[in-house]
Amino acid sequence: MITRKSGLALSMLLAAGTILGACGADKGKDKEGTTGAGKEDAKFSVAMVTDVGGVDDKSFNQSAWKGIKEFGEDNKLTKGDGGFDYLQSTDDSDYTPNLNALARRNFNLVYGVGFLMEDAIKEIATQKKDTEFAIIDGVVEEPNVASIMFKEHEGAFLAGVTAALMSKSGKIGFIGGMEIPVIERFEGGFLAGVAAVNPDIVVDNKYTGAFDKAELGKATAARMYSSGVDIIFHAAGGTGNGVFTEAKERKAADKDAFVWVIGVDSDQYEEGKVGDDNITLTSMLKRVDVAVKDIAEQAKAGKFPGGETKTYGLKDEGVALADSRGAIPQDVLDKVDEFAKKVASGEIVVPEKAEKKK
Repeated sequence: MITRKSGLALSMLLAAGTILGACGADKGKDKEGTTGAGKEDAKFSVAMVTDVGGVDDKSFNQSAWKGIKEFGEDNKLTKGDGGFDYLQSTDDSDYTPNLNALARRNFNLVYGVGFLMEDAIKEIATQKKDTEFAIIDGVVEEPNVASIMFKEHEGAFLAGVTAALMSKSGKIGFIGGMEIPVIERFEGGFLAGVAAVNPDIVVDNKYTGAFDKAELGKATAARMYSSGVDIIFHAAGGTGNGVFTEAKERKAADKDAFVWVIGVDSDQYEEGKVGDDNITLTSMLKRVDVAVKDIAEQAKAGKFPGGETKTYGLKDEGVALADSRGAIPQDVLDKVDEFAKKVASGEIVVPEKAEKKK
């Protein structure tokens, strides 16, 4: 479902999570957890380790950091030890030492952002059993680790429906980062959404092999747009910034150019500005910020879901489409909402992986 106002798409989920956390906090003194229990006025600290995209990737990591900062502000914490913080990873060799460093700094809850951090989280969690950990987009079966997953394919399905209904050329693009399960869910859902509207539409789907190479995103987008593609959905983290750059350059050169980008994870409307125009059609919201706050509130209340996997999907508004700000006409919005209701009800079951052509 496309939100009509920024941030309203998941207000019910956010409110529920906040209320749950608040109620739990009041009862924290009655129920002990691993590290989250204690007096009401006890400070509960939280931190995260980014993947290689960095904390300001305008996507996945940024959304997680937004959730941590909001948790910190809600609980009157300050940035740094005893409050909230992050460590940035420049390559995958940083994951283990960064997680270890935050645990040694006595943060109560430490997040690892991304599937690629599974092994590092497992290693450190078995060593630092008094620290609570959470991994986003991965599953680690340890009693002091909460695993957070999303039904990206459901949100991507709506992005595919939107692209198919809006395309003029009948050619659409998908640009992924690394070919891993989470990105394959984006791809599978997107292709299914396009096919649900018009199976004859051609989708050019490519993986760049990286989440932090904007130049690869730009080059891939340039080739797609030059081939007649008019809408590209990216699920490539920082690499996706290059997709926006290419689309904006084309729009700047030709004000009438029909080129669009569908953003990912966060609302990437600001990334699409070209003077008075904007090339962001919409964004598939993956509310990592909501999940991060939800788990942190539970942990603070002494109810940390260690050893469990929590999945956020369309039904509970864990994924959605951002407000299109007038880029998408109302009749298209209405059709997208029809599909959204069918997915949420289970009438449409969205595949998690695309069928590869033989």
